Amino acid sequence: MSLGVDLVPPKTCSYDCLYCQVGRTTDKCIRPASFHPVEAVCRELEKVLQKSTPDTVTLSGSGEPTLHKEIDRVISFIKELTDIRIALLTNGSLLWDEEVRSRVLGADIIMPTLCTVFEETFRAVHRPHKDLNLSRIIEGIKGLRRDYSGLVSLEVVLLSGYNDSEKELETLRKVIEEISPDSIQLNTVVRPPSDSRARSLDRVRLEQVKDSFGEKAEIVAHSPRNKSAGRADSRIAAVIEMARRRPVRAVDISSTLDIPVEETERMMKGMVIKGHVRLKEHGGEKFYIAE
Repeated sequence: MSLGVDLVPPKTCSYDCLYCQVGRTTDKCIRPASFHPVEAVCRELEKVLQKSTPDTVTLSGSGEPTLHKEIDRVISFIKELTDIRIALLTNGSLLWDEEVRSRVLGADIIMPTLCTVFEETFRAVHRPHKDLNLSRIIEGIKGLRRDYSGLVSLEVVLLSGYNDSEKELETLRKVIEEISPDSIQLNTVVRPPSDSRARSLDRVRLEQVKDSFGEKAEIVAHSPRNKSAGRADSRIAAVIEMARRRPVRAVDISSTLDIPVEETERMMKGMVIKGHVRLKEHGGEKFYIAE
């Protein structure tokens, strides 16, 4: 079970990825700032951790967390408060900046994203801030690997027709070998993306890519989620909060709230009728979204 900590307002990011499940970027930036007051974040964290004990505290959320220039203070506070491990989900776009890199070294697991080593593909998939370039980003990830003593798990998001050719994958594999992460997480589009051009790879192709990337690679698309330790005081409020952050399936809601799938589906049907959420189909599955 992971406790997510959202350090930036939605949707503040250095990228505007085709595949993003949170939606289009509304504030594309690369200059770190103090978006949410650290004191308020820490107070809320302390309150939540008094009631539950997750396996991991994950810094991620509705944008790029390394854009918060005091992320190191949040990491330090968590370390002082508990021995629960800290994970950072980052697109890796700002790790070339030594100040940004130094702020995140206290995390236990860092999971940057690298989907291609070709600038044209990079710009097509991520639609990055105009001042970013891929070679610098790759050097930043290598710098993280050099400076950081924790676990590095590299995420590779695969999109059909963009970065799934043999040329793309073979060149990417060579660069990943140079980075030498502890693990490689292969992902694809499993929730409704911000752009319909983002299409997923099927399981057969994912398995082929996994085999080519070697024993460090694992497929995380459609991985089952752990059940949460407790129930939300209000199921409807909890579902709306989940669906505001990202599209969710009935099975996701069932797992998180620890209620049977059949009961979840009945509840969701009522929430759609009442206008609490709306239904959207993608890849043969039903997702619920709240505005």
